[in-house]
Amino acid sequence: MKRLAAVLAVLLLAIQWPLWFGRGGWLRAWDLQRQLDSQRSSNSALEVRNAALSAELRSLQQGREAIEERAREDLHLMRGDEVFFQQLTAGAGDGRPDHPTSP
Repeated sequence: MKRLAAVLAVLLLAIQWPLWFGRGGWLRAWDLQRQLDSQRSSNSALEVRNAALSAELRSLQQGREAIEERAREDLHLMRGDEVFFQQLTAGAGDGRPDHPTSP
């Protein structure tokens, strides 16, 4: 009777092995589901980025204001009739040199 129970236990394990650890087993399915969820979240982030880039592209194609804004922000350009004011940050305009000079 013990021998029959041992044989049945071995057969049960032999049947369960592919279910858990085989090519299409539960562990493989769980890993693939985790990868799929990760890829979906990555895709949604890229879709948001693509939508923003598409909106910026349409803005650049349709109007002069967007081009002027890009020139001002990225290239620090200004029109000829404008006056440039530079605001110094705290500590930069205290009148002291960065490196002390020798006497």
